[in-house]
Amino acid sequence: MEEIRYKIDAYEGPLDVLLTLVEKHKMDIADVPIDLLCDQYLAWMKDAEEQNVELACEFLYMASELMLIKSRMLLPRDPSKNEDPRQPLIDALAEYQRAKLAAAELADLHSLFGGRMAKEQDDISPDKTYVADHDAELLRAALHRILTETRMTERTAQTAFEGIVHAPRIPVESIMTDLIRTLRKKNLYLDRYFRTSANRSESIAKFIGILELLKSHIVTLEEVPSDEGVTDMESHIELRLSATDEEISAANLESGIY
Repeated sequence: MEEIRYKIDAYEGPLDVLLTLVEKHKMDIADVPIDLLCDQYLAWMKDAEEQNVELACEFLYMASELMLIKSRMLLPRDPSKNEDPRQPLIDALAEYQRAKLAAAELADLHSLFGGRMAKEQDDISPDKTYVADHDAELLRAALHRILTETRMTERTAQTAFEGIVHAPRIPVESIMTDLIRTLRKKNLYLDRYFRTSANRSESIAKFIGILELLKSHIVTLEEVPSDEGVTDMESHIELRLSATDEEISAANLESGIY
């Protein structure tokens, strides 16, 4: 009865076996120790034969090449020619290694993009034909409702901003001039000064005017004791004139507002 032999495809060829041995034993591919590589390859072949693995002829051919290179390495060489019997094998291994790395990268790309196709975009003209079936009376009622809501929104917006648009314009310069004239006669309590405002615009103008005068060091704000006629419901902050007439005049020359 014929002996059963098994063939495995673990390696794609003898170079694949050699490259595996080089990587396994961490050999330098540019300076392969041919003795070690040849011994490891022959040991691999012996192990394969013991496992009834059918070896192709190229594996046997590589074994003979390795032994030939090994024998040539033992012979004396002409120094002038600088020939290395291993060089063809080294070049073949380096080229095979590059091809194997490229094949791995291409396999990754194939797993990502394999089976995809590119297609130019079709130029489809839009069809603007109105095909919806709507009742004309419903469309008229919807348009009427939109126009009515738009007019109501416009009237609401005009009413909301009417107070701002028509608010009285109060010059801050005149507010500051009147305040300085009053402070020349007497000090003013801050809250009472603001309560005399006729409207919000005047209160804002007074606030800005006080800030300007404080910045120019013409007036000061000082806290006064409660026993000076100020009730607990009123502010204890008093406006006082802190600049002389000469300083006020100098400020008037610089800013032109006093």
